[in-house]
Amino acid sequence: MATANRNLSKYMKEEIPNGADFRIGIVVSEWNPDITLNLLEGAKKALTDNGVKEDNIDVRFVPGAFELPLGAQLMCEKTQVDGVIAIGVVIQGETKHFDFVCDGATQGIKDVNLKYNTPVAFCLLTDNNIQQSIDRSGGKHGNKGIECAIACMKMIALQKSF
Repeated sequence: MATANRNLSKYMKEEIPNGADFRIGIVVSEWNPDITLNLLEGAKKALTDNGVKEDNIDVRFVPGAFELPLGAQLMCEKTQVDGVIAIGVVIQGETKHFDFVCDGATQGIKDVNLKYNTPVAFCLLTDNNIQQSIDRSGGKHGNKGIECAIACMKMIALQKSF
């Protein structure tokens, strides 16, 4: 979603499914913890505010964004989750490393969605600078962790409706 003039933390609570029976895995990159831990906090708050029990939220950490797909895959294989939220941040640097990490993490997360038929929410910030990450992890654009938690819950509800 475009973030220009938009607060990612705003949503209509009545449009969110009750998550009382949902089990959610969250995989968090340890890289840039000042950003990723804010995203984690936002995601957990959105989940619990919408009925998900704290005991039904399983948080695991991976070294960096590139490891998010494997972390999400392990969550799908080794636990009984209805959905996963993959949280990380990659900030543009001076080399092509940014492109490779973003592409690998993005394609990997998409592949886990399809391979395991499990909603995996994409909470990977891919920003040009640290300020953009701050703005999207509790700053002027809200907290993308909230947006991704809501998206995960909606996809779980959709899957359960079939």
